[in-house]
Amino acid sequence: MTRLTPTFSTNRVVRQYTEEHYTSSATAFRNRAAGQGSLGAQLLNWEAELAKHWPKLRFGSATVEQNGQEDLLQVQMFLDELYPDSVGVELYAENQNGHPSIRQSMKRGERLVGSVNGFVYTTRVPATQPVADYTPRLIAYHDGAITPLEAPYILWDDSPSWR
Repeated sequence: MTRLTPTFSTNRVVRQYTEEHYTSSATAFRNRAAGQGSLGAQLLNWEAELAKHWPKLRFGSATVEQNGQEDLLQVQMFLDELYPDSVGVELYAENQNGHPSIRQSMKRGERLVGSVNGFVYTTRVPATQPVADYTPRLIAYHDGAITPLEAPYILWDDSPSWR
């Protein structure tokens, strides 16, 4: 009993929930309520813009440059009229063949020539994992949002050209 009580006590549960859930929720509420709810209004506008433009977003070509210890992956992304900071592009690889799961952000680079709102996104990954394990995806992004709970938008590139 003396060994198990600290692990299974009500005091421990309340402390853990307070630290892991309630404190962060209270902070998020205060942030959204500040400035007469300006962050909340921003989030509503952000979500409306996502809903309006999401069906028109699409991936372009995907390329890889293999350079010994790491690979450079590039993906073209066409964002319609959506503000580029409203989304993030990342690579995702499931846990396979002893390799850990990976979720890696890609950096927005140059605007594509002749495109109103098309960009090249790039990242480097270790060459220890096969490039075919990686799938690019577009996700909704806002500093003040809890995603995917508040904006469950994810667009997968089901067949990047490096596969």
